[in-house]
Amino acid sequence: MESLCVGIDTSMCLTHSEPDLHVSEDFGEYMRSRLSQSKRQDHEYLCAVIDELSKTLAEDNHPRTPVAYFAKTCISLDSLLSEDGEPRLDVVQPHVVILSLVFPKVSAGVLNRDGLALRLVLSVLRLKSATPECLISGLKCLVHLLTTVESIMGNEGSDSYSILLNFVTHSDGKVRKLASSCLRDVLLKSHGTKPWQSVSGAIAELFQNYLELAHKSEVGSTEGARGAKQVLYILSTLKECLALMSRKHIATLIEGFKMLMILRDPYITRPVIDSLYAVCLNPTSEVPVEALLEVLSLAAGLFSGHETSADAMTFTARLLKVGMTRSFSLNRDLCVVKLPSVFNGLNDIVASEHEEAIFAATDALKSLIFSCIDESLIREGVNGIRNSSLNVRKSSPTVIEKLCATVESLLDYKYHAVWDMAFQVVSAMFDKLGEESAYFMRKTLEGLSDMQDLPDEGFPYRKQLHECVGSAVGAMGPETFLSIVRLNLEASDLSEVKVWLFPILKQYTVGGRLSFFTETIFSMVETMSQKAQQLKLQGLPVASRSVDSLVYSLWALLPSFCNYPVDTVESFADLGRILCGVLQTQAETRGIICASLNILIQQNKDVVEGKVPTNDASPAIQRATARYDSQHAAANLKVLRLCAPKLLDVLTRIFHESGKDDGGSLQSAIGNLASIAEKKTVSKLLFKTLRELLEATKTAIAQDESSVSGMDVDNTADKNSSSNLRARLFDLLVSLLPGLDGQEVDTIFSSLKPAMQDPKGLIQKKAYKVLSIILKSSDGFVSKNLEELLELMHNICHVSAKRHKLDCLYFLLAHASRTDDLKERKDIVSSFLPEVILALKEVNKKTRNRAYDVLVQIGHAYADEENGGDNEKLHGYFNMVVGCLAGEKPQMISAAVKGVARLTYEFSDLIASAYNLLPSTFLLLQRKNKEITKANLGLLKVLVAKSPVEGLHANLKSMVEGLLKWPEGTKNLFKAKVRLLLEMLIKKCGTEAVKSVMPEEHMKLLTNIRKVKERKEKKYAAGSDISKSQHSIDASSKASRWNDTKIFSDFEDEYEDSDGEDMDAESHGRSKASSLLKSKASALRSKKSRNQSHLEVDESDDEPLDLMDRYKTRLALRSSELRKRKADSDEEAEFDVEGRLIIREGERTKRKEISDADLDAKSSKGSRFSGNSSRKNQKRMKTSESGYSYTGKEYASKKASGDLKKKDKLEPYAYWPLDRKMMSRRPEQRAVAVRGMSSVVKMAKKMEGKSAAEALATTKFKKFKRSGQKKSAGKKKNK
Repeated sequence: MESLCVGIDTSMCLTHSEPDLHVSEDFGEYMRSRLSQSKRQDHEYLCAVIDELSKTLAEDNHPRTPVAYFAKTCISLDSLLSEDGEPRLDVVQPHVVILSLVFPKVSAGVLNRDGLALRLVLSVLRLKSATPECLISGLKCLVHLLTTVESIMGNEGSDSYSILLNFVTHSDGKVRKLASSCLRDVLLKSHGTKPWQSVSGAIAELFQNYLELAHKSEVGSTEGARGAKQVLYILSTLKECLALMSRKHIATLIEGFKMLMILRDPYITRPVIDSLYAVCLNPTSEVPVEALLEVLSLAAGLFSGHETSADAMTFTARLLKVGMTRSFSLNRDLCVVKLPSVFNGLNDIVASEHEEAIFAATDALKSLIFSCIDESLIREGVNGIRNSSLNVRKSSPTVIEKLCATVESLLDYKYHAVWDMAFQVVSAMFDKLGEESAYFMRKTLEGLSDMQDLPDEGFPYRKQLHECVGSAVGAMGPETFLSIVRLNLEASDLSEVKVWLFPILKQYTVGGRLSFFTETIFSMVETMSQKAQQLKLQGLPVASRSVDSLVYSLWALLPSFCNYPVDTVESFADLGRILCGVLQTQAETRGIICASLNILIQQNKDVVEGKVPTNDASPAIQRATARYDSQHAAANLKVLRLCAPKLLDVLTRIFHESGKDDGGSLQSAIGNLASIAEKKTVSKLLFKTLRELLEATKTAIAQDESSVSGMDVDNTADKNSSSNLRARLFDLLVSLLPGLDGQEVDTIFSSLKPAMQDPKGLIQKKAYKVLSIILKSSDGFVSKNLEELLELMHNICHVSAKRHKLDCLYFLLAHASRTDDLKERKDIVSSFLPEVILALKEVNKKTRNRAYDVLVQIGHAYADEENGGDNEKLHGYFNMVVGCLAGEKPQMISAAVKGVARLTYEFSDLIASAYNLLPSTFLLLQRKNKEITKANLGLLKVLVAKSPVEGLHANLKSMVEGLLKWPEGTKNLFKAKVRLLLEMLIKKCGTEAVKSVMPEEHMKLLTNIRKVKERKEKKYAAGSDISKSQHSIDASSKASRWNDTKIFSDFEDEYEDSDGEDMDAESHGRSKASSLLKSKASALRSKKSRNQSHLEVDESDDEPLDLMDRYKTRLALRSSELRKRKADSDEEAEFDVEGRLIIREGERTKRKEISDADLDAKSSKGSRFSGNSSRKNQKRMKTSESGYSYTGKEYASKKASGDLKKKDKLEPYAYWPLDRKMMSRRPEQRAVAVRGMSSVVKMAKKMEGKSAAEALATTKFKKFKRSGQKKSAGKKKNK
């Protein structure tokens, strides 16, 4: 061993697993430094041994490396173990600990030399008196040797494995846990080798031995108890090791599991379930399917009529899910046989009261439905049902019938508490079976239909029920569905019609037959229309309108039937003829028919173009689209193309005659039909439209020449006016664009030129709209007609056409961004960019928003690297926008600042360039122009919100000083906005950073901001949990998007609730789509909450009202008016003599004073009030310093000193005046009120025998006499 220490090359000792301690360092010194502060005795022993080893190495001139310590430790430990008798554990344990620390730092070759390391470790592990700490260190050494040194694993490992297995059942939990971990590492390392087989066999043999010992021993015997405890220990080990063992031994262990599962003991069942769950989840484990299915069947039957814990149910459901799925993938035939029993077991879990178990069982049922029911199983069931219908005797229900019966049983009343989960399982079965669900789920569907009649009070799952029925519609198809659940339209009582089915059919119908709509639904429409006419003739208009609504509901099903229909080629011709007739006679159905045509055409075009629906589509849509391929869709389009001429003729005629197209349905249908129609059909329609446009234009010119009126005075209210006629013709041209070629588009462009210069705003608007759509749909149109477009865009347009002209300008500027000609690019941008920027100041909100969008879209075009853009071009574009600041008029300057703010908000790369504008921004703030000041403050707000903290710190001083320098006369106009900016700076940079650059004369403002913030935080901290949670929800749901009104507004509520948080959220991450969208519902909710919050002014703050802040002033005035109106309208309720509430219609009259008789009646038992309740008398009863009081004077006796009981009246009573000082915050006022109440108690005996009225009069007289004397004295003094 000495030679080992001397001759080992130190370069061998470092392995990949220990990069933290270098070989050249002193291992002993390193360990002493870590343990020097410890007071534990074992650590002191360890340091002592390390010191001895260090001295020995120093005396022998050996380097103090891990290899040297390993060698010396082995020598020392070998000598200790070679001594006669039991070695001292306090000396052996530090040696073993040192070995466990140095083993990972020594190479495998050194560890394996002479086999000494393994022999020493095994000797230590065999010590009977070894402590758990010693055993843990020894096990660490052993597992390192077994997993690192291959020769030990192959030749000398059998003895090691048996020792390792002995510790699996050790009494100490830490030792058992480490031994199990070591076994897992050994099995993982040796997988597929002979040692792997031997270790697996040893584990299985050990389990069987202890299981047999526990089984054969007598109940209550010591051996039986020990065997049961050892079985539990081994089960704990198997949770980690079972999945890594060989197939043969896994099967042996699972056979033992069956015996344990029969016991139904949760302490035994849980580790068995965990072990099997790990086996099923491990994709590399060798699973014996037969044995596994037997155990799964036993597990499924555990909960039938037995009380079991929620955890056991939950983990069993998860095991059944993964176990059956794995078994089905390995042996389908064996798994299918066990499916019914597993489904029944999961049903038992669903019937439990444990929510987590119910969710797990529901998930397992849905998963097994989709993974373990295949086409062959369904086909087998269908064949069985068909044979039974042919009177062919069948032996027993098929597997799929049993499964459907089990699923149907979930609708029994037994499961009424979990019907919402049951509906999910039923929906999954419908989705899986598809059209074949009509064979198996007919009774289930009838049961679902009957559940609709349940009252709402005891059935809160109406929505889930409708979703489940919708799954049946999508699976069976509407034709089969309506044959089982009828609409009952023929019922004489309209209340018996199942109108609740209409929205379900409309939402979930997909892949239906057009012939069914033509033959069945349309016949229903005709029948119901005739019935409506009959009812109208009979003088029943309400019933007639109800039937008309049913007719409309039937027509509303047409778009759903056009959703991937299966018989377009065979049936659309008949449907087209019907639709042409209905379009001309029934105006209310035109929108539905147009939507149906759009769906039918667009879906087939998408399939031909290779567009497929997303993967998250419903199973019904996936089945319907699977039947569609490019050939099928092309055949459908061919049929649609044949019907297009007739439909186009009808639709264009209706479009001309109606003069109104709500929602653009007619235009969209014409456009889709034009896109698939033959070329000559669309060309014919185009030239017809152009001729009509020419005639209408000539008529309009003639009218203008004969008219004396000025610009834009045409009667646009008349739908047949020349302007409206030309506008409709332009809309028709837009619809025809998808079916036109380049030459025809040029023809339309020629007709647009005079219209773009027409004096009427409506005509200009339509012309620019047509041109913008042409530019959008044709990529080469701009380059081909660039000169003409530039000339047209220089013309001044009507204000109503501005938005569509901005669209045209975008395409021109985007084209300029892609050109390589710098001169051409500069000319185009310099010509039209100022017009886009000036549009940022438009009054019309849509125009203004479109201008912002165009500005940003052009920026993206310059930055798009795929189309020739780059960061340099983007900065050049930004500089051109900045150049507009040189304008002379305030409108242009403020618009340019807004444009800079919008680009900075969108592109983070421009923030540094925007900081260069700060000097100009602060100079502009010195101007006495409100418009420019608002824009610049908005720019500063964007910079503060979007900039990183480092950029703000670099410019903090200049920003704070610039914000606080104001010319006279404008300082107070924007006080709230400046305060908001300072709060944003404090929030991002910190109070100390802002304080360090704040001018001394403005320190009071910073102090006030801090105090208000602390007051709000304190108020929020004292709020309820509900308000806190609502605050967090509101904060998290804030929309992160550009809002120019909020940023550049005059006085806004951003001071109250914004703090720039929405823009801060935007700076962390924002998609382009989300920046442009906002939910209407959330907008309405926020608006409502703002309005409600503005109804009251928070008067608890000590901050005085700033009368220069118009927002605060208006808010205060509005709040005071509201309180005044509320006080004026706050009247007492009026009751009659019997206590009933009186409600007067129309004008409220003054109530008369109630007589004494009424007073007596109201004092009777059971009345609502006692005493005179008129408003006038109520005021008399109200004292000056207290609340309402009632003296009870009608009970006072005139002959005696006490109170009298009166017939039909309550016993004598009186109210002591409630003193509002009891609620005062001041202690002295509360003390006065308490003394007043205590005096009543003291005077109780003194007033005994007197009436309540007399007693109260006495106390009040004394009380108010003093106050009256003080008041009179005060008056005399003043005089």
